[in-house]
Amino acid sequence: MTQHMNLLALETATECCSAALLVGDEIFSVSELAPRRHNELILPMCEQVLAQGQTSLSQLDAIAFGRGPGAFTGVRLAASVTQGIALAQELPVLPVSTLAALAQAVVQSLNSNQVFSCIDARMQEVYCGLFEQDKNGFMHVVGEEVVIRPSLINTNIDLDCVGVGSGWKAYADLILSKLPYKIQFKADAFPQAEHVAILAKHNFESGNAVTALQALPVYLRDNVAEKPTSKKTV
Repeated sequence: MTQHMNLLALETATECCSAALLVGDEIFSVSELAPRRHNELILPMCEQVLAQGQTSLSQLDAIAFGRGPGAFTGVRLAASVTQGIALAQELPVLPVSTLAALAQAVVQSLNSNQVFSCIDARMQEVYCGLFEQDKNGFMHVVGEEVVIRPSLINTNIDLDCVGVGSGWKAYADLILSKLPYKIQFKADAFPQAEHVAILAKHNFESGNAVTALQALPVYLRDNVAEKPTSKKTV
């Protein structure tokens, strides 16, 4: 059952920095493409959406963040800011996959049932995952999210699948050569806090909130300098 809730969401895992406030069925959001400025932008953005929604931190029911995968510093920033607010306000936390947030944006704008999210991970690799829409319109991962060389991608997509994310900008031809169908893709899309909020509310209603200390980032790549040694499948 859908319930009224006040939820703050942060997303800083890519070049795009964003914050969103969900108040009942309304979403207030702010977003800026600002590489290397997330640290100075994210708190003012949170204050901005809270002001727009006429909501204070003490009125929040939960806080959500894009847990990664993505840029190490960005993912760490969202997790640490979220933990700080959650601890101070004694709030439950909803970590949301950055790749899932990307997929959720596409499903709402293009109404595709299946999305292949792919973010440039540098070092000739991508973070990627295949997502499908459930009966309520929320995206869920099929299999696992991985960090992988584009030349090793091996995933069983449907004909109506849509690609999204910065990985498509860097490696579109290579990715398409590894898929069974030549699909449409949107390379200039970034994960946004508003979609983190939408998925977080669903997760909250499903009983998937965690404590501030359990709100951990997901990097996928254990060691920044590690080179891929085995073939993985998505």
